[in-house]
Amino acid sequence: MAIHFSEQELRQRRDFACEELQKRGLHALLCFRQESDYYLSGYDTFGYCFFQCLLLCADGRMALLTRAPDLRQAQHTSIIEDIRIWSDQAGSNPARQLVDMLDEFGCRGRQLGIEYDAYGLRASIWRQLEREIDGFCDLSDASDLVTRLRLVKSKAEIDYVKRAAELADDALDAAMPLIQPGAWEGDILAAMHAAIFAGGGDYPGNEFIIGAGADALLCRYFSGRKHLAGQDQLTLEWAGAYRHYHAAMMRTIIVGEADAEHLRMHEIAVEALLGCEQALGPGVAVGEVFDTHARIADAGGLKQHRLNACGYSLGTTFTPTWMDWPMLYHGNDLIAEPNMIFFMHMIFVNSDSQHAMTLGHTVRVTGTGCERLSRSPLDLLVVN
Repeated sequence: MAIHFSEQELRQRRDFACEELQKRGLHALLCFRQESDYYLSGYDTFGYCFFQCLLLCADGRMALLTRAPDLRQAQHTSIIEDIRIWSDQAGSNPARQLVDMLDEFGCRGRQLGIEYDAYGLRASIWRQLEREIDGFCDLSDASDLVTRLRLVKSKAEIDYVKRAAELADDALDAAMPLIQPGAWEGDILAAMHAAIFAGGGDYPGNEFIIGAGADALLCRYFSGRKHLAGQDQLTLEWAGAYRHYHAAMMRTIIVGEADAEHLRMHEIAVEALLGCEQALGPGVAVGEVFDTHARIADAGGLKQHRLNACGYSLGTTFTPTWMDWPMLYHGNDLIAEPNMIFFMHMIFVNSDSQHAMTLGHTVRVTGTGCERLSRSPLDLLVVN
């Protein structure tokens, strides 16, 4: 079986989730987030793009309703024993099958939690389920229940994150020899992904970001590759992924000569990143980390060129994103605890001068502060 955690750890996670269900007065939780399924049972699939629901009762019972292609997937990658299948055929109604299953588990007339904030619960699926479950039970939004439990990582999870961070560094090491005038962006991406896969890593939760010239100011992947110019700027944002745990990094690399603005922006980015590392620690509201970033950027004259967030939590996430809750932005009062994982990114983009500068890596909150998980230095990367 391909389960990446001990049965004891998985049982403990379910126990914590069940305790929280009982505190909230919920009889059960309808899990539509793949992250929740993986966290609670080890179940590893991309089948959540179809109708799929994991039921977790407050007494610890579990059952999965999924499609036939995921039957063996669940048997092979999870500890779920009760697996129900809905059939692909004209007139099939998996929502009706789910309600029938809930009836078997004593959910009629009870208060149930549901993960509304889930890519697996598309509007069309919800409308189908809404019709079938109306009057059967009461539902309340419990999208945060397992998400909050996932925030503090176990030792096994930390080991996976650290391996992901090593793979992220390996990807940068593989890319750097290829970055030069005339280089093809496709070769750079291929080398980065190859380093991660060769190291036993996984596909990341979203595409790597790569952009040269004016595209270096973008914060999203888009389709299309090009050659680097003799004088250029290349922004990369990527993540090592191992057992679906992510460690992200970000760099803007100068091709040719770094001009005064690039040098100044990089200097401020380093100061801001170091300031954020110093600010983050147990007992600190994560919004204070962003405030440190903003204060340093604004004092350096980059207020108009920064974003309104400077990072987010990382962990086990599935497509379409490796971003996890919560984000580092002003006013976020969530208190940092040891073994939380955050990606800190300093992103400065000047649309007037068409200059970009980014710098970022992943850190772990410790008992006294935070630990940088990347081995790569913060020096400005310049190739010619």
